[in-house]
Amino acid sequence: MTRKEKIYQIIFEADTKQGKLFDVVLLIVILLSVIGVMLESVEYIYKDFGNIIFAFEWFFTILFTIEYFLRIYSIDKPIKYIFSFMGIVDLLAILPTYLMFLYPPIHFLIDIRVIRIIRVFRVFKLSRYLRGANVMLIALRSSRPKITVFLLFIVLLVIVLGTIMYIIEGITYNTPGFEDIPNSIYWSVITLTTVGYGNVVPVSILGKFIATIIMLLGYGIIAVPTGIVTAGILKNTTKKKSNNIESNNEIKSQNIKLKAKLDQLNKRLEELENRTL
Repeated sequence: MTRKEKIYQIIFEADTKQGKLFDVVLLIVILLSVIGVMLESVEYIYKDFGNIIFAFEWFFTILFTIEYFLRIYSIDKPIKYIFSFMGIVDLLAILPTYLMFLYPPIHFLIDIRVIRIIRVFRVFKLSRYLRGANVMLIALRSSRPKITVFLLFIVLLVIVLGTIMYIIEGITYNTPGFEDIPNSIYWSVITLTTVGYGNVVPVSILGKFIATIIMLLGYGIIAVPTGIVTAGILKNTTKKKSNNIESNNEIKSQNIKLKAKLDQLNKRLEELENRTL
């Protein structure tokens, strides 16, 4: 085995002892790196341990950079890896530290490294959970037209409601937060999603009535996409079961045909034996 093949086996495969150990260590380093970035954002921790965290951050980044280039070196099709989902994530995991010289706050995007923990499914043999995620993705893909129409309806609804609230509260009562249509639309969006705006509330009776209607519609917004996706999951599950039943029926019919042919062959053999006797 060449050096390149050995590196590939350790980095990309988790079936071997060395490969699994590498992935486990990598996951631990990723978690430590993400925790370090989180702690760095806490002001009093940064004042006391900022230099230590910064040093560890560069240490982890150098390790990830070496690992990234080793992945490119050891794989047969490096371009395919570079432009794959995990390849892009691996690159984005190291770029923020180098780009901090151009824009310092961007280094907090190092938290993107947490996405790399997806590899835990491969390391700890959790692929069955990925199959469940694939079912969800298939359902979302099949429900995409319905969800798109629903979202378009919501966009139109918040524009209309925001404009009405601007006329009622902004123009008529000069209520703070409804000074213009964009602010009123923003209020409609966060009210529709049942989040609430805080200190921006309508003061008129009609405005409060419309706000109540919007909040009640918000519960429907939660229910409708859930129903669409659930229907998609049930449809795909039913289709899969029907396909399995059809395939089983085909196998049974083929077995029956084979059995009939074998019976015919046995009869012919018996006839030949009788003739020879």
